[in-house]
Amino acid sequence: MKKSVIIFSLITLFLFGNAVFATVVDELIKGYQETGAGNFDASRGEAMWNKPFSDAKAAGKIRSCTSCHTANIADTGKHVTTGKLIKPMSPSVNNSRLTDPKKVEKWFLRNCKWTVGRECTPQEKGDFLIFLRSK
Repeated sequence: MKKSVIIFSLITLFLFGNAVFATVVDELIKGYQETGAGNFDASRGEAMWNKPFSDAKAAGKIRSCTSCHTANIADTGKHVTTGKLIKPMSPSVNNSRLTDPKKVEKWFLRNCKWTVGRECTPQEKGDFLIFLRSK
């Protein structure tokens, strides 16, 4: 009996976690569209994920999202400066990812400035979220 309760609990947690993720992403995407962003495209989000950027703050260093997060969003990353481990970006592997809109915006702000050298546009954010949702 205990085994069935554990299995039921895990299934419920998995389903609930995915529902929260879908709701948060949908709300963020709607907000980006309300600011004038067009249709979102997962391939543009993936291209940005892999694109190397040169930023003046990085003293000539070239960075990409993959510098810290790895090319595979299901893998654990590691911050290139601090060495701190970064949980996978993929919501299918890390069910706490993309469940809090304030945290999503906080990390977009920090990581876009650090990697791209500027804030990301609503279009870029939406493309990126669609990319994550597609994986």
